[in-house]
Formats: sequence, C-alpha cells, structure tokens
Amino acid sequence: MDIQMSMILETARLQLREMAFSDMEALSFMLQDEKVMYAYNGAFNDEETRAWMENQLQRYKEFGFGLWGVFLKTSNEMIGQCGITMQDYKATQVPEIGYLLAYKHWYQGYATEAAIACREYGFNTLHFDALYSIIRDTNIASQRVAVRNGMRPIDTLIKHYRGIDMPHLVYCIRKVISR
Repeated sequence: MDIQMSMILETARLQLREMAFSDMEALSFMLQDEKVMYAYNGAFNDEETRAWMENQLQRYKEFGFGLWGVFLKTSNEMIGQCGITMQDYKATQVPEIGYLLAYKHWYQGYATEAAIACREYGFNTLHFDALYSIIRDTNIASQRVAVRNGMRPIDTLIKHYRGIDMPHLVYCIRKVISR
C-alpha cells in the first residue's frame, strides 16, 4: 500500500496511517506483550491478533476511520496504534479516541501527541461534537493521556471482556463552538 495514500495524520514526531497486513509483525509485538495488554486482561494469541487487525481494516471500510498505526517519522517504525472507533455507550455508539503503544515507547509523550491529533481530526475533519475515551479503571497512564487531551471523566461503566467484569471510566471532551 502506498504510504502517502494511507497517511491520515502527521504530528511533529509521528505519522498515523491505516494499517495493513504488512504491519502484522509490529502489531503482534504489541498485542502479544503482557505489559501492554494488562488492561485487556492479558496478551492476545495469534488468532486474536489477526482478528484485531481484520476488525481495524473493516472499520476503515465501514466508517473511513479506526485505529491507525503510529509510526515514528525518524525511523518509520510502527510503535503503536491510535485512532477513533465507534464504541457502545448508553444504548448508542460514540466516537472513542483509543491508543496503545509498544512498551518500550511508553512515557515519551507519544500517546498524548497522537491522541491530541486524533481529537483535532475528530472535531475538524469528521465533525463530531464530542469525543470519548473509555478506559479501564486500573489503567492510570491512559487516564492521564485522556486528561492531557482535554477530557474529563463523566461516567463509569462495566465491560464484560475475556470472562471478567471490568470497571471503566468514561472520559469526554466536547467541541467548543465559537460564536
């Protein structure tokens, strides 16, 4: 796939672009790492990783957006995923900014940089009035990214995933409309 065709966003240090099956090795490295996937109750196996990729590719077709690969501009290394997905919340679907980075790239500001770019894209290109991040209650690092992205907690919910009930916090930011 042509890199320029699939590029969605660019920040000072990052490019966000649609993933392809050629990104499976980097994706597997992240999704099969226990440290990265603790909020999902454990690392994925090969089958779950492939299903995750197929889900993203389907989202690109269905919505025109999804979780995009996050690539370092300096090396073209895929270091994570960030993007906007539609998630169930209060009997409807809401646009959620999600992010997941390889462990060696944590605590360098990449998740915040990518999430802010997705917020701007969600408001200015996709024209959403509000954006959400739904984060497991134990995932303090992701909660901090949401706060740095201008979001505030507005609700809690329970997600039943991989056989357990997981409390989550719902963060939200609304588009400021200038008059």
